[in-house]
Amino acid sequence: MNELMTPGLNQHTPLPEGPVPIGSLVFADELPDGVVVADEAGRIVVFNAAAGRLTGLEPREVVGKFVFDVLPLKDSDGRDWWVFADPYHGLATRTRHPERPLYLSDGTVVLVSVGYVRERHPANGVPRSTPVKKLVLSLRGSEQRERIERSRADLVCTVAHELRSPLTSVKGFTATLLAKWGRFTDDQKRVMLETVNADADRVTRLITELLDVSRLESGRLELHRELVDVPDRVRKIIAGRVACGEAEDKYRLEVKDGLPETWLDADKIDQILVNLIENAVRHGAGTVTTVVEPADTDTDPEAVTVCVRDQGEGIAPEVAPRVFRQFWRGKRRGGTGLGLYIVKGLVEAHGGTISVQPAPGGGAEFRFTVPAGPAIA
Repeated sequence: MNELMTPGLNQHTPLPEGPVPIGSLVFADELPDGVVVADEAGRIVVFNAAAGRLTGLEPREVVGKFVFDVLPLKDSDGRDWWVFADPYHGLATRTRHPERPLYLSDGTVVLVSVGYVRERHPANGVPRSTPVKKLVLSLRGSEQRERIERSRADLVCTVAHELRSPLTSVKGFTATLLAKWGRFTDDQKRVMLETVNADADRVTRLITELLDVSRLESGRLELHRELVDVPDRVRKIIAGRVACGEAEDKYRLEVKDGLPETWLDADKIDQILVNLIENAVRHGAGTVTTVVEPADTDTDPEAVTVCVRDQGEGIAPEVAPRVFRQFWRGKRRGGTGLGLYIVKGLVEAHGGTISVQPAPGGGAEFRFTVPAGPAIA
């Protein structure tokens, strides 16, 4: 039923002639969620196309029928929702029911929220405690919620697994040192404390990753832009790894001429580069090459491209679309599988794009492009 839903008009009202202000009229079939409207007697007056798809019913065949017959909703305990909620004869002060999963007669799960339309006080527009004039049901499929719940369960499982090992190590070494401090040499104590320190850093990184995932998924990630010298950030990251004992010739940096002035979030650019270089070292082989060059793009010439390449086996084309998903891990297991997912989110937060492809000399190449960003006075 492609019915009209707008204040002052019912579903049989013809469209007005002439120009109509945008947003003043909404057709039920244009709404992404299922919408069912029943009148004061419980008869359906609106049953949109989305509701038909969710329930498997033909909208034109159910209009005029009683809503509780068309939608025999039950809760997870098998109780009839219409009986225990009693929307037409329950509390006269109720205005809505929050979204909850309910079951249709064939077992299909739908997420249902309910709103009550009552007479409003003419002076202040507040709904009166009067009988229901219309009952409005919003229906949504449960697939997205189930995917989110599975993702959260996977995240909890991964976090528990990743936390267990370092925390067990920290607890074991600290308990041993406290109980037998005098029995160990200074060198033995130093080794134990260095291990505890490394495991504490691992826990800190994991918590940071979890916070980043939370901010990305909730849209609360904030950028603090400043003038950033991208090649210099790469040099510092490489110098830090070399200072920790890695071979200097394992890393190579190529900087092309014509780089634009870039205003980016320095900490998040560091996080992107650290993750990509660490990924190349862990899953690749040979020399890790980082190339910083002006972006080759017509849409935004003021942009910079960074490529991080290794000389390993590379990533199979059929696997490439999955590498930026949560919990993806390469052949060499380890880590939470959140690093590249976070990298993609941070790049996109800057308005950029990232991809993975075969490197020119073999191996994998992660390439991201970010706009130079607006200069900040």
